Amino acid sequence: MFDQLSGRLLDTLKLVRGQARLSEKNIQEALRDVRVALLEADVALPVVKQFIEQVRQRAVGVEVTESLNPGQMMVKVVHDQLSELMGGSNAGLDLTVRPPAVVMLAGLQGAGKTTTAAKLALWLKVRAKKRVLLVSADVYRPAAIDQLRTLAADLEVQFLESTPEQQPVEIARTAVDHARTQAFDVLIVDTAGRLHVDEEMMAEIRAVHAAVQPVETLFVVDSMTGQDAVNSAAAFDAALPLTGVILTKTDGDARGGAALSVRQITGKPVKFMGTGEKPDAFEAFHPERIASRLLGMGDVLSLVEQAEQKVSKAKAAQIATKLAKGKGFDLEDFRDQMLEMEKMGGLTSLIDKLPGMSGVPNQVLNQVDDRQMRRTVAIINSMTPRERNHPTIIRGSRKRRIAAGSGTQVQEVNRLLKQFTQMQKMMKRMRKKGGMARILKGLGGRLPPPA
Repeated sequence: MFDQLSGRLLDTLKLVRGQARLSEKNIQEALRDVRVALLEADVALPVVKQFIEQVRQRAVGVEVTESLNPGQMMVKVVHDQLSELMGGSNAGLDLTVRPPAVVMLAGLQGAGKTTTAAKLALWLKVRAKKRVLLVSADVYRPAAIDQLRTLAADLEVQFLESTPEQQPVEIARTAVDHARTQAFDVLIVDTAGRLHVDEEMMAEIRAVHAAVQPVETLFVVDSMTGQDAVNSAAAFDAALPLTGVILTKTDGDARGGAALSVRQITGKPVKFMGTGEKPDAFEAFHPERIASRLLGMGDVLSLVEQAEQKVSKAKAAQIATKLAKGKGFDLEDFRDQMLEMEKMGGLTSLIDKLPGMSGVPNQVLNQVDDRQMRRTVAIINSMTPRERNHPTIIRGSRKRRIAAGSGTQVQEVNRLLKQFTQMQKMMKRMRKKGGMARILKGLGGRLPPPA
C-alpha cells in the first residue's frame, strides 16, 4: 500500500532533508511536488489543499527555519501532518457496554464485508480475547450465509444459522437474543451489500440498525476504488450513524488516496485495514505508523506486534540454545526460520516495516521475492532428515532426486546449498565474534545470492 505515493514523497523530501537552510522558496517548491504526489494518489482535492496549507504554515514558521536541522524538521512536519490527516492515533472499537457488544458491518456490493466479518471475529478472538458470535443477515446474495458459515468454521468462531427465507431484521434480533443468553462478548452482524442510491435497501439497513442498536456501525470499503470509496462512505454516513471505516484490499492499493481522504471528508476514523487474503491479514489502523511507512521510517511497533502474535518463541529458543551449545545451524533450522518469516507476511512485508529501507538500492530490494522463499522451502522439504542435518552428503543423484521432488531444477538446489553454506559461515562468525556489524560489513552491501 502507498508504494506510488511513498516513492514520490521520498524523492521530494530527500532533497529537503539535506538542506542546511530552508527558505520560503525551496519549501514552496517541495510542497508543489508533494501536492502533485497527493493528487496522483487520488487524494480528494479539498484534503490536499488543507494539508498543503497546514504544512506550509508550520514549515515557514519558527519551528522549521530556526531548527538546528531544518531539513529533518521539515520531514517531521510532513510526518505529523500526515498522521493528523488520517486521525492522529488508532481509534479502537468501543466494546465497553453490557454484553453482547453488537458490531454491524455495512457497505457496497463487492467490498468484502463477509470476509472482513470473519477477519474481525478472528482479530477480536485472538487479540482482545473476546467470545465472538457471527451471523449473516445477507438474504440476497446466493451462498452469502454459506460463505460466512464456512469461514467461521475454519477460524473456530461461533456462527448462528440463518436462512434466505428470513427477514434481515428478524435475523438480527434473534442473534442479539442468542448472544445475550449464551454469554457472548461480541456479536458481529454481516449485512447485504447495497448501492447507496438504492433507497429501499438503505431503508432496510436502517431498520436493522434500529432493531439491534449496535455499539459500532462500521463501513467496509474497497480502498482500491480511491475517490469513489470516500464518496460512498460520505453517502452511507448520511444514512447511518457510522462509527468508523474498515479499508479492504489495501495490499493491492498502490496509491492510498482512500486512506488519506476518508477521515477528513467523513469525520469518521479508519479503524482497521485488510492487508491480504489470509484470515490474519488484518490490522488495526494506526495513522502515525502509516505516516512513518510513507516516509520510509519503517514501522517497528507493528513488526514487534506481529512477531509476538505469530513467531514461535519455543522454536526461536530451541535454535538459540542449539547455537549456544556450539551445534551447527542446519537446513531444518533454515527452513523453520523461513516459515516463521512467512507467518509474518513474508520478506516484502517485513521490509516495508523496517526503518531505513528507503535508502537501500533498488537492485538489492529487487532480489526480495517471497515466491523464491517458498521454492526454497519446497526444496528442503524434498530432502531426507539426514540430508537436512548433513548437507555435505548431497551430491549428483541426491540433487536430481531433490529437484524432481520439489519441481525445481538441479541448478536451484545448487544455489540453495551455496547460499546455506554462506549462512552457516555467518552464523559461526556471529557466535564466535559477536558481530552482526562485522557480518554486514563482510557482505559488502550485498545480499546473499537467492536460492
